[in-house]
Amino acid sequence: MTLKEQLQKLATEKNSPCVTISLKTHRTHPDNAKDGILLKNLLKEAEERVINDFGKRPAAQLLEKIEAVGNEIDTNYNLDSLHIFLSNDTQEIVKSSWETSNGGVHISDSFAIRSLIKDYNRSENYLLMLLSQSGVQLFEVINDDIIKEVRNDDFPLSENSHYNTHSDRGSDSKHLDDLVREFLNKVDKALVKVHNETELKCVVVATEDNYSRLQQVADKPSAYIGYATIDYNNVATHHIAKQSWELVKAQQKQLRTDAIGEMQEAVSQGKVLTDLQEIYEASIDGRGELLIVHQDFAQAVIMKNERTFDLVDDITAPHAIDDITSMIAWEVISKKGRVIFTLQDEIKDLGEIVLKTRY
Repeated sequence: MTLKEQLQKLATEKNSPCVTISLKTHRTHPDNAKDGILLKNLLKEAEERVINDFGKRPAAQLLEKIEAVGNEIDTNYNLDSLHIFLSNDTQEIVKSSWETSNGGVHISDSFAIRSLIKDYNRSENYLLMLLSQSGVQLFEVINDDIIKEVRNDDFPLSENSHYNTHSDRGSDSKHLDDLVREFLNKVDKALVKVHNETELKCVVVATEDNYSRLQQVADKPSAYIGYATIDYNNVATHHIAKQSWELVKAQQKQLRTDAIGEMQEAVSQGKVLTDLQEIYEASIDGRGELLIVHQDFAQAVIMKNERTFDLVDDITAPHAIDDITSMIAWEVISKKGRVIFTLQDEIKDLGEIVLKTRY
């Protein structure tokens, strides 16, 4: 199941109760030893709250899951955060390479999916091309993790076969340049074919000169994200994946900065909502084009009806939804809008949660 499919499943489930447990975790010993202790404490808290709010006998099936789920998690293989989603119908365990700002136990009639939405928005599926005149390989990547090597009629390409066969033209720089461009044109056409099939963009690991010439012959320059400089002494897959992810992360940060600028420009057009109630109603009506939430912002509510709510301070209050921003964010995403969680304080000039509407 992809992260998007998992998000869809969890976002649309309604159950009483839905238990979400989130915690910051560590990749290495001895810090990950503390993760097991914290998880045990959070599971105990979840058990006590479920018993207090719903009763031991009515919640017996869910309580069994809470008791057993800890045995399924090996803290020796933790990433940067851990998220557990439990109900009578669901048990999902998600390990994430992003830290959570929404830790703790969350209990309501829906799951607290804010952390998964952030994961989804900051996870990038793309192509990675290792380009040299000795050969070309293409990989599919998520973040800094290579999923598979693309193997088809074109990839991998062997070394540049467009070499000089005329001994009297060995010093003809234009002729040699033409041969390289012919090779790169072949590479580009093969890449564009994969791009059109997958809709994935490509990071190229190459020399600056080769990437520049590739761009000059490219049929579809927009298919390329950019390039990282090749180190011929280190072309191991884990190294080039890390190189490409640094480039993608920098681009993601720039996109978040651009989105804040877009939001600020939309103020003069009268398209920006800053009232939480108005933002929620616009999101469920499909009017949300761009939602920006400051990473530290969360707000518990109790729903009065399908469209309105009361703000509450106590997330353990009966029928409280721990964080309405999770629901708002999902409504925007599911209706083809964009959602950004950011630490950049420029957004606070408008508010800690703001929505640009389509109309």
